[in-house]
Amino acid sequence: MLGFGIFLLALGAIVTFAVPGLWSVPGVDWMLIGYIVMGAGLLVTIAGAVQLARGGRSRTVRSTNVDPATGQRVERVEHRDDLV
Repeated sequence: MLGFGIFLLALGAIVTFAVPGLWSVPGVDWMLIGYIVMGAGLLVTIAGAVQLARGGRSRTVRSTNVDPATGQRVERVEHRDDLV
């Protein structure tokens, strides 16, 4: 996700600063489109950085029960990687 955000930032910069000099399309504001794409790239980059920072937060939940039919102990281990 982080790489896609950087890609969008670069693409938005190209559209903002290079395309208006190359193409002139009536009714299309290339600078506005480029700024919107750069803004989206910034949001995706921030979201990717937050996701990477939270990546180390995982929990392991262990529960032990006795099976009434066999009398054996049953241990259940669950790994949770909650992003929220």
